[in-house]
Amino acid sequence: MYDAHVPDLTAFVLAGGKSSRMGTDKAFLDFKSQSLLERALHTLRAVTPEVMIVGQRTKFEKFAPVVEDVFLERGPLGGIHAALTASATDLNLMLAVDLPFIEMRFLKFLVKRAHATDALVILPRAAGGLQPLCSVFRREVQPVAERALLRKENKIDLLFNQMKTLVIEENELKRCNFALTMFDNLNTREEYEQAKRKRC
Repeated sequence: MYDAHVPDLTAFVLAGGKSSRMGTDKAFLDFKSQSLLERALHTLRAVTPEVMIVGQRTKFEKFAPVVEDVFLERGPLGGIHAALTASATDLNLMLAVDLPFIEMRFLKFLVKRAHATDALVILPRAAGGLQPLCSVFRREVQPVAERALLRKENKIDLLFNQMKTLVIEENELKRCNFALTMFDNLNTREEYEQAKRKRC
């Protein structure tokens, strides 16, 4: 089921957001006969057997092991910090629950690139922006993230100037036949309805 060549890898579904613009918890929205959470878990479990959810324990514990934020309501950086704090592995694959079009093939590609570099963060750039919610972080980023959160610096992109980061650029993604629309996320009800009419 999973790639036996990635033993030192834990995957995390980042599901702790407020979903305020959606108006309901995105994790449980139905998408192609699965919830967004089930879809993300299924995709990650094809990459590694070690899969956890970052979010509220009472809400998610029946689906997978759960990690709760140490720094509450601090956005994606708080979730990634919580994941790295709980992790026992060097490499840690992060995937936001609201990215339903991410391909398993891309996640395996991302992990392979992570194994081939000593960079602390490995992530794509698409639509002109970095995509930290579909990325690989080495566990040693944890203290850097913690220091930023203690300073109340919540913008995750600021971390990338402080450490070796491998950015997979759009031209490489296209060369490998990855669609940039794979990174379309669902923030609003309109985006959700449009996404349901798109390809799987």
